[in-house]
Amino acid sequence: MKKNILLMLIVINIAGCNGMPQPSTSTDYVQAQGKVIVEKKDYTMRIGDFEWKEGNFEARKISETNIYDLADRFNTVEVEKGDKIKIEIEQNPSSIIVEQWNEDGTIVAVELIGNEITLPSKEGYYIYEVIVEWNEGKINYVFDINIK
Repeated sequence: MKKNILLMLIVINIAGCNGMPQPSTSTDYVQAQGKVIVEKKDYTMRIGDFEWKEGNFEARKISETNIYDLADRFNTVEVEKGDKIKIEIEQNPSSIIVEQWNEDGTIVAVELIGNEITLPSKEGYYIYEVIVEWNEGKINYVFDINIK
């Protein structure tokens, strides 16, 4: 009787260890980076909110910091009036919207032409929010500039 129980335990143990491999339930996810290019020098934008769903992978992050705190974490870029800034986003987004936050608290939509924006002709400090969408999700990026 003891031999039968021992034999059953060995068979169960071997069967359990050699089970069929389970398919992977995760997807290799690489978050798309966004860059601002000024005079051939690039700066990585700060990421605020993001949502992503691809295959079995799903992520959502609502930023605990506001846009001003995110801008503080970005090294402010010094630029000249009317300069152009190029915006590069990885992974071929389907939509890019750029909003300019002014010192007086107003928000203005900025036209993106050929992945470039033209900066204001007025001196001051500006924060930009870049809202990017793909079929799989959405990411908000932030950067700031100081126009001399």
